[in-house]
Amino acid sequence: TAGRVKRICRPARPSALPSNYMPSIAETYAALPQEPLFICDFSPPRSALPHTLAPAASLPADWISVAYNPGRSARANSAIAAHRIQAHARKDVVFTLATRDMNRLAIQSLLLGAALLGLQNVVVVKGDDFTPRERQTLTAVNDYSPTQLIRAITDMNRGLDFRSRPLDAPTQFCIGASIDMARALKPECALTRRKIEAGAQFFISQPAFTPETPLRFLDAYAAQYGAPPAVPIFFGVQMMAQNGVSFAQVPQWVRDDLDRGRNPGDIALQTLTEFIAAGLRTIYLLPPILSGGKRDYAAAQYALERIRAAHPRGAKSPSTEPSI
Repeated sequence: TAGRVKRICRPARPSALPSNYMPSIAETYAALPQEPLFICDFSPPRSALPHTLAPAASLPADWISVAYNPGRSARANSAIAAHRIQAHARKDVVFTLATRDMNRLAIQSLLLGAALLGLQNVVVVKGDDFTPRERQTLTAVNDYSPTQLIRAITDMNRGLDFRSRPLDAPTQFCIGASIDMARALKPECALTRRKIEAGAQFFISQPAFTPETPLRFLDAYAAQYGAPPAVPIFFGVQMMAQNGVSFAQVPQWVRDDLDRGRNPGDIALQTLTEFIAAGLRTIYLLPPILSGGKRDYAAAQYALERIRAAHPRGAKSPSTEPSI
């Protein structure tokens, strides 16, 4: 699904690692390039009640990715929620950071706090635009574009802040970014390239229901630049529930299966199986989004347990790399 991660410049790891050190996404992918790897999306709570994070402990994903203010609603900060999941559920985590809401000083201060908590994996996004009604009470900042913030975090990993002044110590972030493969391919490929050049070490993509969309993107990128992206892409797979919310156009067969009462986990399992068979082994799974923004994590657990049972770690399988 991607080339060698080590082509991207990463900060050296400290010589003395803490006992609870967890490898970054880039390090794990480099160590397990042929294994299915899963990031599972997780919504931070609209409260400060610790038990609302408990479902993360049951999700058998390689990383729990804490979203940034889904629904543009007030929620627990993604970095703080990710740290609590990491500390209490012993899960590898990712936190999401949007450029929309903070200026450069605030963003870099938050990042230093996240580094202090031992967080490594961060996904940089823009954040959805506010609606005209929301703009009556909310102001977007956008002091950085996502690509600019990726470059700024790369500088922090080299020990420099946004003023190019030295930090007391460099950060150790593994930087992720997003891709929307449903957009016009040529400009999206160019944007992906710029993000890699800025320092992105992995990507998560907007969800799809068939492998054709990501394979078409990979073909277009290789045609444009002569090789597939040099970092892993975690291909989005949206799980659906009856009357659920989707970030992608839902195929009619999915709606029909849900109407017939088919288990959402079985529908997702079918899609995951098709992705892996097509050589798309790095997956970003989005659990069903229900009315009011609630999530069906039990359905995600069901799908992840079964796809992992079908592809146990270390099992040898024929090469199914996508043809690009």
